[in-house]
Amino acid sequence: MEINATLIGQLITFAILVWFTMKFVWPPITKAMHERDKKIADGLNAAEHGQRALVEAKDKALVILADAKKEANQVIVEAHKRSAHLIEEAKDHAKAESVRIKAQAQDDIAREVMQAKEGIRKQLVGLAVLGAEKILQRNLDVAAQSSLLDEFVAEI
Repeated sequence: MEINATLIGQLITFAILVWFTMKFVWPPITKAMHERDKKIADGLNAAEHGQRALVEAKDKALVILADAKKEANQVIVEAHKRSAHLIEEAKDHAKAESVRIKAQAQDDIAREVMQAKEGIRKQLVGLAVLGAEKILQRNLDVAAQSSLLDEFVAEI
């Protein structure tokens, strides 16, 4: 096989094509490929970071929710304690009021009994004086009646 000028021309053309491609075409292609690799890597890192941030946000939300539930339960417990305390105070107040009303009623009853006894005594004295008048068939004067009345009240 003979190497002729066509083959040498093709070799020289191929060498120039390889040199031109390596000098002017290959660097932008490799640069674009590296940039794309970097963008993909950055995107994957951002996605991974986003996943971690999402997990952290979910964890924080769960913690906040748990704290809110604890606080709500504390508020409910405090409300129950307060309502029980208010009920107890109302019961105590009602008992004290009932004792006061009962004492007042007993005082009123005692006063009315005393008034009734006094009224009965006066009526009894009046009847006794009237009976004595009828027995004696004479009228006593007011001063004598009054002194008899006082004596009779003292005896009763």
